[in-house]
Amino acid sequence: MSKKIMVIDDQPGVRRLVCEALRQQGYTLYLASEGREALGKITSEVPDLVILDIKMPGMSGVEFLKELRRITVNLPVIVITAYNELELEEQVTSFGARHVLYKPFDIRQLCQLVQAALYQAQYQLQVAEA
Repeated sequence: MSKKIMVIDDQPGVRRLVCEALRQQGYTLYLASEGREALGKITSEVPDLVILDIKMPGMSGVEFLKELRRITVNLPVIVITAYNELELEEQVTSFGARHVLYKPFDIRQLCQLVQAALYQAQYQLQVAEA
């Protein structure tokens, strides 16, 4: 069964790039341009992983992460951002983001991080069930 990934970014070009690369890897993609839209979709289509931009109009990525953690604590999140700020990185990792990638990023590196995060999440689930 194909793993489901939600991509949340206000830039259509970034969403398209990520979507095309991950579809080629066999993933099912759900797209959102901002946090509130994504929260609405997450309740109906629970993804296996979220790729999240931080600076977006409306609900920011940090606000989205706070709300997401109220819904689920174990959903892996990879943050992509153009803002290389240590405080921001510390904040998102404190809310459980697994990785932070800075724009412009290497799409191959993102694909590797996605694969690693999904593997780690599956492994943790198996260990918890044992």
